[in-house]
Amino acid sequence: MRPSLLAPLLALAAAAIPLVLNPASSSTAADSSTPARKRILFFTKSSGFEHSVISWKNGQPSWAEKQLLSLGTKHGWDFTFSKDGSKFSPEYLKNFDAVLFYTTGDLTSPGTDNQPPMSPAGKQALIDWVRNGGAFAGTHSASDTFHTANESKKGPDRWVNHGDMADPYVKLLGGEFIRHGAQQKSKNTVINPAFPGMESLGSSFELHEEWYSLKDFPDDLHVLLLQDSPSMKGDEYKRPPFPSTWARSDGKGRVFYTSMGHREDVWTNPLFHNVLSGGLRWAMGDAPADTTPNIRKVAPGAWSNPPFPTPKPAAKPTPKPAPIPNDPKSTHPAP
Repeated sequence: MRPSLLAPLLALAAAAIPLVLNPASSSTAADSSTPARKRILFFTKSSGFEHSVISWKNGQPSWAEKQLLSLGTKHGWDFTFSKDGSKFSPEYLKNFDAVLFYTTGDLTSPGTDNQPPMSPAGKQALIDWVRNGGAFAGTHSASDTFHTANESKKGPDRWVNHGDMADPYVKLLGGEFIRHGAQQKSKNTVINPAFPGMESLGSSFELHEEWYSLKDFPDDLHVLLLQDSPSMKGDEYKRPPFPSTWARSDGKGRVFYTSMGHREDVWTNPLFHNVLSGGLRWAMGDAPADTTPNIRKVAPGAWSNPPFPTPKPAAKPTPKPAPIPNDPKSTHPAP
């Protein structure tokens, strides 16, 4: 069924009622020669930190959703905006050509935003849907989601690669967030300029963003953008260059991820629009690309994670001065 435009956007804050937005009018019968519009679920539940760009405020679409509506008009996509994890099931996922995540934390718990969580069966339904041919994409904190063994709450484990023991979602996505440093301008090297959306980026570009330090990359990753971490400021980036944007296959499905997407000005940047829309077009099979695994060749040091920051020793309490004998202000009697 083709979704229709909902306006005005009342009750947006009620996550149990997902929004389906169609930038095109549904009042005119579709031309049989016009390609069917693609349906994309933009899922933004925050069981961990909720980013401002995906926050619903005053009954209005989030900043990111407004930009996606513009991309939908350009590319012929209809978006469903939702924070309701309880809907995930094989039947629900059949409604979409692609699923795009901007999420945080363990989505099977109500968490920070207190929106309906996924069930474990719903999480498995997503993984199975992708492996059976679904298109999955993630931006920014999609990698800060379903941390292995809930290690987001732990110390040194956060800096360790788990490989085959990583959470199934982490293995699906192709990487996991460790932490980020201060927002800064950083260089990204374009590894595959022929990939959809990368054609106009040149050999490299610089962008001011909140850049993630990532880990647990599988061997089958096709790196698209490489983070120039040695030139960055902060202990989080004391490591060799590593992937910041990539593509991979999972069974019959396709997966795309970019760590960009924190800042509002990034969401309005044509560079980010090109990267995100190109990844979605490839994932949905609308744009061909060679995604032969290349991580071992272009990022051989990607598995060298930054050092775990040594905890600072607790400050010792300042000793109280000894009382002065016969001091009238002292509360202690003189010996």
